[in-house]
Amino acid sequence: MTRHSDDVYLRHMRDHTAEAMEMLGEIPRDQLASRRTVQLAILHLVGIVGEAANRVSAGTRSKIPKVPWRDIIGMRNPIIHGYDTIDTAMLWDTVKEDLPLLAAALNDCLDGADPRS
Repeated sequence: MTRHSDDVYLRHMRDHTAEAMEMLGEIPRDQLASRRTVQLAILHLVGIVGEAANRVSAGTRSKIPKVPWRDIIGMRNPIIHGYDTIDTAMLWDTVKEDLPLLAAALNDCLDGADPRS
């Protein structure tokens, strides 16, 4: 495995977060379970966000406290290991409620704003 810089992993997180939000679009919460292809794609994207977050160094993580690192990294395990018990309502909530906040924090960080504010 090639080790990238933290900026690369932060951009991966930002880009895959944006793609998951775009993919979900305006699909209603109660319809995600019946949209299997979209559901699988979003699960994959969220899993990548968690894996990329895990690869960001502890030093960089500490400089960006607005990002809930533990939660993001922890999201990957149920996606991979609990693939047969995915709660699509929780996945929808994650994309609609949590990912926009993550995207904003990552954009601030990558655009050079003070990530601690």
